[in-house]
Amino acid sequence: MISINNLTVAFGGFTLLDDISFHVSDGEHIALVGKNGAGKSTILKLIAGVDHPTSGSIMKPKEQTVGYLPQIMSYSKDTTVIEAAMSVFADHFTMGERVEEISRELGERTDYESAAYHRLIEELNELNDKLAMAQSESPAVLAEKTLVGLGFKKNELGRQRSTFSQGWNMRVELAKVLLTKPDVLLLDEPTNHLDIESIQWLEDYLYGYRGSVVLISHDRRFLDRVTTRTVEIVLGHIYDYKVPYSKYVELRRERMEQQRAAYENQQRMIEKTEEFIERFRYKPTKSNQVQSRIKQLDKLERIEIDIEDNSALHVKFPPAPRSGQIVFQAKALTGGYPPRDGSDSPKVVFTDIDLTVERGEKVAFVGRNGEGKSTMMKYITGELRPIAGSAALGYNVALGYYAQNQEDVLDKNDTVYDTLDKVAVGDIRTKLRDILGAFLFRGEDIDKKVAVLSGGERSRLAMAKLILHPYNLLALDEPTNHMDIRSKDVLKQALQRYDGTLVIVSHDRDFLDGLVDKVYEFRDGRVKEYLGGVRDFIEKRRIETLQDLERTSQPAEVKSPKDEKKQTEPAPKSRTASNLSFQEQKELRRKQKRIEGCEKNIADLEAQMKELEKTLATPSADTDIDALTRQYLELKRTLDRTMEEWMELNEQ
Repeated sequence: MISINNLTVAFGGFTLLDDISFHVSDGEHIALVGKNGAGKSTILKLIAGVDHPTSGSIMKPKEQTVGYLPQIMSYSKDTTVIEAAMSVFADHFTMGERVEEISRELGERTDYESAAYHRLIEELNELNDKLAMAQSESPAVLAEKTLVGLGFKKNELGRQRSTFSQGWNMRVELAKVLLTKPDVLLLDEPTNHLDIESIQWLEDYLYGYRGSVVLISHDRRFLDRVTTRTVEIVLGHIYDYKVPYSKYVELRRERMEQQRAAYENQQRMIEKTEEFIERFRYKPTKSNQVQSRIKQLDKLERIEIDIEDNSALHVKFPPAPRSGQIVFQAKALTGGYPPRDGSDSPKVVFTDIDLTVERGEKVAFVGRNGEGKSTMMKYITGELRPIAGSAALGYNVALGYYAQNQEDVLDKNDTVYDTLDKVAVGDIRTKLRDILGAFLFRGEDIDKKVAVLSGGERSRLAMAKLILHPYNLLALDEPTNHMDIRSKDVLKQALQRYDGTLVIVSHDRDFLDGLVDKVYEFRDGRVKEYLGGVRDFIEKRRIETLQDLERTSQPAEVKSPKDEKKQTEPAPKSRTASNLSFQEQKELRRKQKRIEGCEKNIADLEAQMKELEKTLATPSADTDIDALTRQYLELKRTLDRTMEEWMELNEQ
């Protein structure tokens, strides 16, 4: 257990956290929520021992291991991806080498009855037990599984880290933290640079994680799946709810309504009592009643309403001028980047793409990182020229672009006000302070240099620039990174009301749900269109994955010339869940049965392990500890295998 007692963090005259206390119990999964700058990351740093509080204490067992993933990290780029991941097993390899050394020594010695010989056997048994408890599979297999789950392809594991972006290197650091399997996982926005498939893999991993987890995320659906307790930080104070995020939102609203109603009732009672006292204060016949009510007011415990941080974005996009019916069109487009590093050929990202965005559509680009979503955005903005084919905006299109990496777009030497003042024209220049206020830049904030702004503040400033002109096409590349949940909700509502065309790159399923009506998936150098929202896309992808598995598992048949002729005809379009074949439905039911069987086995194994843990914690004189330990380790290995099977079934 981690115990946080009367913790205060102050900077100069500003108190960030004010005398907060809470506990993290073994196996608990906790979400830290609150606005950007509320102090969530600071709490993780304090628990990890990176920072120290102004006052108060954090108590944790000495033997407890903690894995911490910060939002911004430093790392070495001189190793390959797999070497970096394998580095966490240094102690494992050291123990393995010691086991080999002892085994050799025991084979050479003949003093079987000596104390030294017995000490070596005890050390060997202890090391073997530690190795068995630490890993159920070889480190290389575990490292590869984790990296592939986080989105790396197997042929990328031998590449140098310097050839990957910061987002991909963050995944390597996340893999290293997960592979250590610490008692406590501290994760600061782990989904920021993950695609939808990797987020789902991480969800499944954390859902089954037996240690404690404290995480910060602005992905509502991720929090609901992974956490069971929500700690809210508001203006230096915390409010603890023993429920997942969505339930916390409901309970918080109910608590505030009840508190407000009780406060108003009490205020009415106080007002009537004071009125009675004032009216009859000087009447001798009422003196006893007046004194009684004065004492009643003195003893009354006054209800106070919790202070709320109601600051929020106020986003409203200007009406979009009318464009042509075709807003953007790519025909037979082969896209990528010009030759570099001495190469004579361009780096091709996708080939022979046909893609059309029409007026009024709200379109999402989804897929694994590195598959070409941001590259296609650069064809929309005109930053790249086609390697082959064509890509062009339509008639009368006015483009507003939000770049994923604001460091490359915003001038760090400008102030917040100058950033808008440089691009504003006409009457809008008189409203710049109001616009900045709507994006939470108030008072002295507008004179801050861009260089000192946080990631969330830069996101808000870049979004404010889009309000200055009436664009009819908004191209937004990961606009919600670093935004808190409340700000994301406000932005989503503004985009739903926006009457122009929207193209958005995002991995936030909750943000996309109900916002877009068409999805383009970038995968393996191709682009596939899905009509409908992101939920429809995810469901169809699951069905198609199942169909692919079924096709690969069917035995090859001898084909007649007639069959070969049929094979040259165009393949029928993918079917949706509503018209699955009998065989596909049967396969789906079989898979569901296997998942349910795994879940039952996991529950049984965990129950058996808990019983053994109780016995081992308080053994009696006749308890065979060695036999129980072996039994416990065997159950753990079986549980790990069952968990892996369950995760693989859910990933399919």
